[in-house]
Amino acid sequence: MSDPYPARSSSGMPEREDKRSFLQKLAEFIHPGPDSRAELIETLNEAEHNEIIGPDSRVMLEGVIRMADMTAGDVMVAATRMDCLNIDAPYEELLHVVIDTAHSRFPVFEGEKENIIGILLAKDLLKLQRAPELNLRALLRPAVFVPESKGLNDLLREFRGNRNHLAVVIDEFGRVAGLITIEDVLEQIVGEIEDEFDIVEDHGDIFGLADHTYRVSGDTPVERVEEAFAVKLQDASGDEDFDTIGGLIAHAMGHVPKRGEHHVLAGLNFLVLHTKGGAVRWFKVSPATEADDNTG
Repeated sequence: MSDPYPARSSSGMPEREDKRSFLQKLAEFIHPGPDSRAELIETLNEAEHNEIIGPDSRVMLEGVIRMADMTAGDVMVAATRMDCLNIDAPYEELLHVVIDTAHSRFPVFEGEKENIIGILLAKDLLKLQRAPELNLRALLRPAVFVPESKGLNDLLREFRGNRNHLAVVIDEFGRVAGLITIEDVLEQIVGEIEDEFDIVEDHGDIFGLADHTYRVSGDTPVERVEEAFAVKLQDASGDEDFDTIGGLIAHAMGHVPKRGEHHVLAGLNFLVLHTKGGAVRWFKVSPATEADDNTG
């Protein structure tokens, strides 16, 4: 018959039964738990190997651990690659930038790009089309500024708390160093997030389109592109040290490619379809014609 009055500790609370076996206790005594992030990550790798957790779970848990040491400066989009809007630009020019870049939020500057005066949501720009008498300044949301040293854990907490999805990053001298979004932070945990403007990559890195052209991922190895189109791209560019077609084309163009620009190399026309984080995500590739040139 069980004891109706379980043993209690000196604090008056019932003692919890230790269900660990002697061998488990001995193993934990000999091999205590991880005492550093590196050991914790190694423990997660062992847990995946032993099928305690799945690969996706391990990657996310590692992302959470590594993110603890990361700052806004580690993840931000550099100022030179920021897509900003000029408060004094005409409506058609603003609309052109919004459509070309396909972002949902834009820093707005006045005079020079260092002078960020607010954030414009792309959807708010539609209000000007229906009511041209509106002042664009009235549509701006307050800009949030954070230092480069801001920890990603703290930044994510603030993003969630104040419902902001974008912050302007400031360097130690008070200059604009770049911008960071909640998506940039979350991608450190879950990997790259595809948004409604991203093209789903479900057909491989090179595949044919209905108009007899090809869509090519920017991170496709140069050798694979050369083999697929029977060309020599490295020889045509004069360089031998580029691994991806995106890196090769960017070097050949001499700047970070933007959506809509194109470049002719080895008889092929590379049209930039989509960019993200300063890199080309997708090219549209077709045979170059006499009308094609490299003026972009």
